[in-house]
Amino acid sequence: MKEPTITILGLGNILMTDEGVGVHTVNEFERRYEVPEYVEIVDGGAAGLDLIPFIEGREKVLMVDAVNFDREPGYIDLLENDSIPIRLTQKASMHHLGLMDVLCIVRMSGNIPKDLCIIGIQPKSLELGLDMTPEIWDKKDVLVERIVAKLREWNIPCVLRSPQK
Repeated sequence: MKEPTITILGLGNILMTDEGVGVHTVNEFERRYEVPEYVEIVDGGAAGLDLIPFIEGREKVLMVDAVNFDREPGYIDLLENDSIPIRLTQKASMHHLGLMDVLCIVRMSGNIPKDLCIIGIQPKSLELGLDMTPEIWDKKDVLVERIVAKLREWNIPCVLRSPQK
C-alpha cells in the first residue's frame, strides 16, 4: 500500500449534537465514494494532539468541522490556507487543544501541508445529544458534495460506489 499523502479528516464530538457534523459527513462520504489508496479518510473526533500524524508532512489536508461563523445555522463556507486562523490559544489543560492549536504546532514543526482546507458549517446546537439538529442533518449531502468538489479541484479522483442491493 502506498503511504498516504492526502488526509480527509472529519472532526467533532458526536456526543454533542451538531458538533459531530464533521465525523458524520466524512463517514457518509466514505460510504458513498472510493478514493485512491494515497488518500486517508480519518474520523478525527475530538482527538487533539492525536491528529498531528494525519496532518504533519501531508501534501493536502481537507477537514470537515462545525465552525462558528457567527451566521445562521447551516451556513457553509470554506477556509483555505492563509484564511485559516492558525494560532495557539490559552488552555487550562493540554487535553483541551483545539484544531487551531494542533495546526499551530504542526506549523512550528515546519511540516505544514501545502494545501489546507476546512469545510465548515455553522452549528445550531452544541448540547449533549447523539442526533444532529434537522437544520444541520439536512445539509449532509451538500457537505459531501463540497468534499467531492474540493478533491476534484485538487485533481484527486473520487468514484461513486455502486448502490448496495
